[in-house]
Amino acid sequence: MDSSKPIRIEHAAILTEDPSNPHADTMVIDGERIAWVGWADELPQTYAGDACEAVDMDGTRVIPGFIDAHMHAVMLADYSRQISALPPAINSIAELIEAIREQRAHQDADTWIHGWGYDEALLAEGRSPNRYDLDTASDGAPVCMMRTCGHIRCVNSRALEIAGITRDTPDPEGGQIERDENGEPTGVLKETARDLVTPFIPRASEQDTVTGLVDLGHLLASQGIVAATDMCTLDGTDAQPLLAKAAEAGLAQDMATYILWDYVKDDPTYAIAPKQQDRSRQLFCAGIKLLTDGSVSGKTAWFDTPYLGSEPADADACGFPTCTEEELDDAIAFCEANRCQLSLHAMGTRAIDRVLDHAAGHAPWCDGTYPHVRIEHVTAPSPRAIRTLVDTGIGVVTQPIFAYAEIGTYLANLGIDRTRTCYPFRTMLDAGVNLCISTDAPATSWAVPSDPFPNIKSAVTRHAYNGVDFGQDERLSIEEAIALYTREAARMVGFEGLGMLRAGYKASFAVLDRDILAVPADELDRVQVVCTYIRGKKAFER
Repeated sequence: MDSSKPIRIEHAAILTEDPSNPHADTMVIDGERIAWVGWADELPQTYAGDACEAVDMDGTRVIPGFIDAHMHAVMLADYSRQISALPPAINSIAELIEAIREQRAHQDADTWIHGWGYDEALLAEGRSPNRYDLDTASDGAPVCMMRTCGHIRCVNSRALEIAGITRDTPDPEGGQIERDENGEPTGVLKETARDLVTPFIPRASEQDTVTGLVDLGHLLASQGIVAATDMCTLDGTDAQPLLAKAAEAGLAQDMATYILWDYVKDDPTYAIAPKQQDRSRQLFCAGIKLLTDGSVSGKTAWFDTPYLGSEPADADACGFPTCTEEELDDAIAFCEANRCQLSLHAMGTRAIDRVLDHAAGHAPWCDGTYPHVRIEHVTAPSPRAIRTLVDTGIGVVTQPIFAYAEIGTYLANLGIDRTRTCYPFRTMLDAGVNLCISTDAPATSWAVPSDPFPNIKSAVTRHAYNGVDFGQDERLSIEEAIALYTREAARMVGFEGLGMLRAGYKASFAVLDRDILAVPADELDRVQVVCTYIRGKKAFER
């Protein structure tokens, strides 16, 4: 192919996500950008005949590349080298113990053993692992297993000893050290308590992380993902320089990063310069993230109704907040001053209402091309919260894959009636909420957590992986789900030139092996990407 010529994609079934020109069969790529898109009989003479290198798609479906507006790229790349405590590899605590034992056989007692993804609802024993389970296989080595939600760690006795956690250690603000009937720590550390061991866990080398990020980029390209985020690291690692080096080494995706407020709130000199926020660059810093509650599966998301199996008199029967009122106000003030976006993790009804009470009174401080505040997950918003979201333009980034993959935990913790009202996609979209969908990979119980297609299937069918109906009234159409994963996701983060196939936009798109608009809804997770272009270059071909 003559690289000096524009490329003409022809005989394609193009879904542009451009409301002014929603469908087309021809697209011209000149360098990194789209020069023209439309119907063949309207093609300008400039791009006809030998003026372009022609690529015949033979009717294949082409869509804008997916944008994962809530992912933890550095964590996901790191987890790929750890024990995956997910089906089908691990289905029980017994199998997890065996995997730890196998890894311990190849390392010494001073080397930490890491794993991720466990979910007690998916384990045969129906409970979380504890320190004593991990002790049986670790032979003196410290072990740390991250729960699927990313908010809970289970560590063994050696790790507790290294971190100095005993029965006398008080719960940190916004967290819990789970204890047995005798008051001894079980090894399960919830919310901010998980950070008690963070300083003692060795970090991967920079080169290993960069290599992992490049490998992750190849995986994302194979899934049609052309842009993603790093929503924060849990150990304070600055993702910006790591992603910059990964981009130099071949990471093709556009990337936006967010910084966890916990790691900058005490630094009065910290600022995010306008240059760092320049959204015309492949990599930019979008803003700050603050965790305001926990997860449904960990019973730490903050609701207004107790979890099933909780004693109403229990102070934490409804979950609990993980930040103070002052922290909320300080984070808002910082983002106003720095003109950067504020991301607020809020799953439970009380947490959502609370963050809106703090944020809604502030006029938008960004330039209007993306929301100044975005709320992550929004599992169970109140009617008042939905009205406030519409009135303020505050964005919502939600994850259909959660209930799809974690249905057992949702049913156990909330019951079927409450579960069916969770993640009210239809209600929010019809009301006019500024909404997009994402995966939160790797913080979900799915073997390949970044895969867009099970996520879309969940939004469209509202059936969990095992067939359980979790709310048919809240279904989306396939077209709506794709729009929320492309055009609206780009707007949510502020990715320039992405989300639509339109003249002047980046030539970042995916070619699918079947027509996703015509596939039966229960087969959406079987759709595969044939090839992916990122900024005009083929980044993947199956």
